[in-house]
Amino acid sequence: MMAGAQEALKPQGTQGMQGPQGPQGPRREELITQDEVRHVALLSRLEFTGEQLPRFTRELNAILGYVDQLKELDTTGVEPTSHALRQTNVLREDAVRPSLRNEEALANAPESEAGYFKVPKIIQEE
Repeated sequence: MMAGAQEALKPQGTQGMQGPQGPQGPRREELITQDEVRHVALLSRLEFTGEQLPRFTRELNAILGYVDQLKELDTTGVEPTSHALRQTNVLREDAVRPSLRNEEALANAPESEAGYFKVPKIIQEE
């Protein structure tokens, strides 16, 4: 990461997460409204109390404000990444090995029928 980007990303306290102020002071406009938070909560099957909704709205506005602040960084020459650290594949090579016999696989099954695992029906009929 570029030196200027590292400086800009240094935490500057938690003020932006505690109230209606963003990372650069008071915000002039909300980036997300309580109605939008309520809608996202509904889609996510979350329920907020009357006290939680304003708090989550403030917190989401602080997060979105920080994202806006990050957009101001010059990322010219910075490779896009999906992980903060370089990832290496540590999996073993695929190799054909003998598998369990059907009787061995079913030996500890709570129920089996005709050589298969028997499980409870999970599809509900309406």
